[in-house]
Amino acid sequence: MHRLWTPWRLAYLTDTTSPAPGCIFCAALAGPEMDPLVVYRAGRAYVILNKFPYNNGHLMVVPQRHTGRLADLDAAELAELMELAQLSERVLGTLYGPHGFNMGLNLGTAAGAGIADHLHMHVVPRWNGDTNFVSVVGETRVLPEELPATAGRLRTAFASIAGQSR
Repeated sequence: MHRLWTPWRLAYLTDTTSPAPGCIFCAALAGPEMDPLVVYRAGRAYVILNKFPYNNGHLMVVPQRHTGRLADLDAAELAELMELAQLSERVLGTLYGPHGFNMGLNLGTAAGAGIADHLHMHVVPRWNGDTNFVSVVGETRVLPEELPATAGRLRTAFASIAGQSR
């Protein structure tokens, strides 16, 4: 028998508190220090690690303005959202060498948005064979790198690669 140890998930599984009021995406930028999962910030949008990722490097590109609709973004916000998605693809490709990506938006609760009031685009690196029985049968994800290590690596890569593309 094989055992998969995921001790970081215990806090999530046993958390009985209600979610904090307000928007987690707005709160990520609101404090004196940015949320530790924010890996890159631009003028109108930013990139944050997903706290409960599907794979290592699962990012979200988020407009700074609080809106749940793609149709509400102005041209500059829309352009920067896509520029950061493109930059995220480059950064993740350099750091992790995935075989592909899932990128997408879930607009509204009916479409699967966990946080429907603040638009966010998922960028999920994928590898051939990464979908396995553990996620389907065991409702468990196996991630070989902890989020703080991922965040540190990504911040360095975003700074480097963003500087090269300007």
